[in-house]
Amino acid sequence: MPVSGDTVSGDTVSGDTRAGNIRARYRRILRFAAWNLAVTWWFELLLPRIGLAFVAERTRPARMQRFARRFHVLAVDLGGLMIKVGQFLSSRLDVLPPEITNELAGLQDEVPPVPFPAIRALAEKELGVPLERAVAWVEETTIAAASLGQAHRARLLPADAAETGLKDVVLKVQRPGIDAIVDVDLAALRKVGGWLSHFRVVSRRADVSALVKEFAQTSFEEIDYLHEAANSERFAVEFADDGRTAVPRVAWERCTRRVLTLEDVTAIKITDVEALRAAGIDPALVAPLFASVMFDQLFTNGFFHADPHPGNIFVTPAPAGVGEQPWKLTFIDFGMMGEVPASTRSGLRKLLIAAAARDGKGLVAAIRDVGVLMPSADVPGLERAMTQLFGRFGGMGFAELREVDPREFRDFAVEFGDVVRSLPFQLPENFLLIIRAMSLTPGVCSALDPRFNLWDSVEPYAAQLLRDERGNLVQDAAREALDAAGLALRLPRRLDSLIERIEEDNLTVANPRLERQVARLDRTARRGASALVFGAVLLAGALVCADDPALGSGLMIASLVPLLHGLWVGRRGRNPRL
Repeated sequence: MPVSGDTVSGDTVSGDTRAGNIRARYRRILRFAAWNLAVTWWFELLLPRIGLAFVAERTRPARMQRFARRFHVLAVDLGGLMIKVGQFLSSRLDVLPPEITNELAGLQDEVPPVPFPAIRALAEKELGVPLERAVAWVEETTIAAASLGQAHRARLLPADAAETGLKDVVLKVQRPGIDAIVDVDLAALRKVGGWLSHFRVVSRRADVSALVKEFAQTSFEEIDYLHEAANSERFAVEFADDGRTAVPRVAWERCTRRVLTLEDVTAIKITDVEALRAAGIDPALVAPLFASVMFDQLFTNGFFHADPHPGNIFVTPAPAGVGEQPWKLTFIDFGMMGEVPASTRSGLRKLLIAAAARDGKGLVAAIRDVGVLMPSADVPGLERAMTQLFGRFGGMGFAELREVDPREFRDFAVEFGDVVRSLPFQLPENFLLIIRAMSLTPGVCSALDPRFNLWDSVEPYAAQLLRDERGNLVQDAAREALDAAGLALRLPRRLDSLIERIEEDNLTVANPRLERQVARLDRTARRGASALVFGAVLLAGALVCADDPALGSGLMIASLVPLLHGLWVGRRGRNPRL
């Protein structure tokens, strides 16, 4: 059934009706937020001030569960960005109680599809031709329905297949009217963000307006399918030499801002344990490889998939006799991608190394480097809490943690939670996507293998990062040594040149005291340069010695040469007359 651009959920509506629906949607979101903020203010701020904190504590689990259930209903009913907000909340296992995260976990896949006639109409409008002339056939039943669009299997026409090298494809089409829905949802979120900024407990931890701005930018990029296609190709190029991953190819001739045509790479869903075993693939081997791939994206490459939930990752068995790796991880849906700036990536690498070493102080220092911890934080208190956390639970896998006495967890959570809640945290720019990717990764791994211990993947990866960091330090030290040596060699020549210029300008130094000052400057410069070269070469030798004792010892012995040179210059320059 053909539809116009004023379509919501597949029904043709007038512009006035559509505007009314948009206004009603906006008001509904604000009513929901206002009511729940008022309830939170009453129980969490007002009652404790009048000595009724026990009431808030006793009713908190039930209130959190009611909030999550109501938001779940709201998100499914409205769709759009409310689904994205719910997905983000469900992944925040670190700060939100299980009453919220468990209830919202179903939002990862629970999205009703749009009827196919509405999808057909939008695709034909975008492609500029009837669907029969764009593809040989298309399956009306959706294979995946998301909050912003849905996917259908299709097959390219013979001419297009010959030109692109693709035959079976997936046609991804946006939900009709999604642009207007995104606009109104973001307007509502900006309003709610303004309310939250007046809560001191929120404003001192995060710049809410900046977070909403970042969420808006991500949302606009996600509904631009040309941007997603470019992300897909960039990811494929960046990981072209990685035999562990695969990416669907893009049929650019059948792509627009609202329609995306990709190679059909449907395979085994990464968390389908039974299907993996039936294909002869051990799920316990998939978990650490997936963790390693995500680590590479976040800590080394810096361009990462920010929505690695199970629906976006397939395990693809390789054809017999092709490659050393018998299966690959195939990533799809590149609408939500993130980039880690070099400075942030360095902080994250330090954080991972400190976590692997169970170094509480190092972890806090890394958190500060990343920019999450504000300067006014109680650093010693957090260091003590982190040290206790590592001392008791560091290195345990999910299966081992389940065996710990719940009372021990509860007692530690009370003490640790008080410290964390008192700290002035902030979320730096571009951190929402990093948090999302990092929080989804352990969940996928534990679904593959309940006994999976993330530490088993973190420790070797952190060890490699540490070796890389040490190598970088050695290179920096060697570079400094060469620069210092070059300076030492050039300095006398520059002084001679300076004297020649003075003489050429017919300026003579007739003052013996000035001559002595110039000579002393020459000696001081030579000794300083020698000392700098000595220190740089000695430091380089000490760093290299751990990995290469022969080279390290050689460098430390060689450092004696500039040291002796500096001493010789000093003794040579001693003159009672000076």
